[in-house]
Amino acid sequence: MAKRTVSLPLLLLVVYGVYSAQLCRLLSQPALPLLSTERDINIGAIFSIHISALLKMHPFTSKPEPTTCASFSLREFKFAQTLIFAIEEINNNTQLLPGVSLGYKIYDSCGSIAQAIFSGMALMNGYEETLSDTSCSRPPAVNAIVGESNSSPTIALASLKCSGFFFLQISHFATCACLSNRKRFASFFRTIPSDYYQSRALAQLVKHFGWTWVGTVRSRSDYGNNGIAAFEEAAKQVGICIEYSETILRTDPQEQFLKTLEVIKKGTAKVVLAFVALRDFFPLVNVIAQHNITGIQWVGSESWITSRTIAETKEYSFLSGAVGFAIANAKLVGLREFLVNVHPDQEPNNELLKEFWEIAFQCSFRISSNGGCTGSEKLAELQNEYTDVSELRIANKVYTAVYAIAHTLHNILKDFKSSNSSKVERPTPQKVLEYMRDVRFTVKTGEDIFFDASGDPVARYDLVNWQPAGNGGLQFKHVGVYDSSLPSEKHLQVNQENVLWAGNSGQLPVSVCSETCPPGTRKAVQKGRPVCCYDCIACAEGEISNGTDSSDCFPCDLEYWSNESKDRCVLKMVEFLSYTEIMGMVLCIFSFIGVLLTAMVSFLFYLHKETPIVRANNSELSFLLLFSLSLCFLCSLTFIGRPTEWSCMLRHTAFGITFVLCISCVLGKTIVVLMAFRATLPGSNVMKWFGPLQQRLSVVSLTLIQVIICVIWLTISPPFPYMNLSYYREKIILECNLGSALGFWAVLGYTGMLSILCFVLAFLARKLPDNFNEAKFITFSMLIFCAVWLTFIPAYVSSPGKFTVAVEIFAILASSFGLLFCIFAPKCYIIFQVILGYSFMNTESSNILIRSPTAFFLLHNREVCGFERSAWLSRSWV
Repeated sequence: MAKRTVSLPLLLLVVYGVYSAQLCRLLSQPALPLLSTERDINIGAIFSIHISALLKMHPFTSKPEPTTCASFSLREFKFAQTLIFAIEEINNNTQLLPGVSLGYKIYDSCGSIAQAIFSGMALMNGYEETLSDTSCSRPPAVNAIVGESNSSPTIALASLKCSGFFFLQISHFATCACLSNRKRFASFFRTIPSDYYQSRALAQLVKHFGWTWVGTVRSRSDYGNNGIAAFEEAAKQVGICIEYSETILRTDPQEQFLKTLEVIKKGTAKVVLAFVALRDFFPLVNVIAQHNITGIQWVGSESWITSRTIAETKEYSFLSGAVGFAIANAKLVGLREFLVNVHPDQEPNNELLKEFWEIAFQCSFRISSNGGCTGSEKLAELQNEYTDVSELRIANKVYTAVYAIAHTLHNILKDFKSSNSSKVERPTPQKVLEYMRDVRFTVKTGEDIFFDASGDPVARYDLVNWQPAGNGGLQFKHVGVYDSSLPSEKHLQVNQENVLWAGNSGQLPVSVCSETCPPGTRKAVQKGRPVCCYDCIACAEGEISNGTDSSDCFPCDLEYWSNESKDRCVLKMVEFLSYTEIMGMVLCIFSFIGVLLTAMVSFLFYLHKETPIVRANNSELSFLLLFSLSLCFLCSLTFIGRPTEWSCMLRHTAFGITFVLCISCVLGKTIVVLMAFRATLPGSNVMKWFGPLQQRLSVVSLTLIQVIICVIWLTISPPFPYMNLSYYREKIILECNLGSALGFWAVLGYTGMLSILCFVLAFLARKLPDNFNEAKFITFSMLIFCAVWLTFIPAYVSSPGKFTVAVEIFAILASSFGLLFCIFAPKCYIIFQVILGYSFMNTESSNILIRSPTAFFLLHNREVCGFERSAWLSRSWV
């Protein structure tokens, strides 16, 4: 503790001394570019030429040694050479930056964030060993930096600031959507689309093929984490569920990759989306190849979906059928010739060129015998990732980045020149950033290059499908495009006929948690599981779903109902009592039978209208009663058939008027019978008030009241056709709405009142003398009539649909038949008996031998219905 207390002042003294001197020295070796050529204006670049840096433990007792990098990357070295090719092409172009030559300084980040930052600081401040307080305020050593290839180092570089100074950075392969944040990365641009677009493109692709249940594997880095996060958000919007999400990193132990493999094997998803950086993907596919896992449909991100190293490795044939989005391919004329002309003799002291040569030809300059590099080897004879120019998707983005910087500088210098300034100005980082925002040009590949407000280009991808090649490896097949500049419905275009699926099958794989719900059903999410896992529930009656995987059923309109399969709405069945159905036919038959019987009785009465039995029963009222009964039978027909405005008004009014006419006649007959016997009393003069005229007036008056009620009803609120949609859900009852219920019940109530009055009067006359008193039959007929209509009311109210009409018709027919049979059947019976008895007397015996008891009674009874026996004997037919 004492030592620490003593050393603190010494430390402060040292720090004070350093600041007082206003300079500092690098404790380590300065970062030097691996490839460089300084000219008028220099461009910096950082590539992961080596994939990894060897980790060393620093004891902090001596100056740290330079970082040692391993695993040379032919692809990244190709990017570096493409940048040099583009710069040389620009320098030879008299139209672009005339009179100005571009130089370059290329650094190797070794796949390390720390090394990338170290290289970025060197490009900002130079690489002198002594730094002063002006090192961060002077112009940078380069005007712009191209790189890095990975998102995480790029984010670190884009975050660098020194006393408010910043430099323009343009990446060719950093796709993390987070880099589009202009508040955080104001000076960052890129020539490759953001993962924001790729993630949505992948979600659309998965949805296009009907895969709603997928697994994901991602790199445990900014690239993988942000990419999958954007994919999950887009997938949720289009109804895609993720069964599992695994993370990997190339530095993970073998156990971690085995664990990821086990998750993939146990998963039910047949589609796996690998949003993985190329270097992180190698260990995973090695493990999968060792365990011979097949039958999985792989969907890849642009990082590995065009990797020839993976595609040409025969052990990775299980990736056949993989699909994914790749950066649009391009052809750079002259690039192959430039690449194959690279030789260590161009820079004898450059160890990077020697290392490249040794990796390319699998030789060594340290060995002079067999296996040693002679320098006479020819790159043009090699077929590897470096010399292959058929897939220049990412290399073209390096080429485009250099041209974007060149056009920006060209515009700056052009404006300087047009201002007629005598002083030659050097482009500042602020100027470069300002002009880069508005730069727009067309490269020789025909692509129009410009940047949006976030520093991103237009998102265009090729849809790539891995298919078997003749050499046992895999080749890339172009099967579609994605272009964000087109309308949303045309973003994704797929030529599905040319796609080869996993296992070299032409059959589209199915990857769903639950089978598709057919039309007529809806999805019901299973408790505790993702929304893609559901049960199919049939729609309820009156509801439909006319599409697959419908989340809900929709009710049909009021006039429609669902069909049996519940996939479309059909017009509801309209129900009304029709002439063509059995019930309607039966009621019509009974109605016509009633009319026929009434006509027969009328005809019989007409033939014997002069007989005492007809005359004694008030023939005029009898004929009028028979006529009204015929109308009652016929009015029941108006209740059958499709209701119309006229039929609705006619049926109830005709029913009310004809029945009142009928009851009025019966009432008149009842009063006549009563008064006839009252008139036999001494001194009674009642019959003069109930003569034929009074009977007619009473019938007309009573009927006229009903007519007035009906006219008022039809005037104020008449009945009208009505579609009853509430009683049955599945069908429409076509019925007659009463309009005014008060009018209907007034008509019915008036008819009932007359019926009760008639019944009471007939009941009072039931014990009048004579066995054949008509009052008894009227009493019985009115008893039937009242019983029918009393039972009609609850039956009418409770009967559904057409049965309501049938109940009303039945009541009309039943009461009409009751009146017809009870009043006229006994009279017809007597007439027939007399006719039969008369015939027998004239043919069988000269003596009056009456065998018919009824005829005998008629001849010997003192009075029949108020007439003396002599009246019968005076008739010719007796």
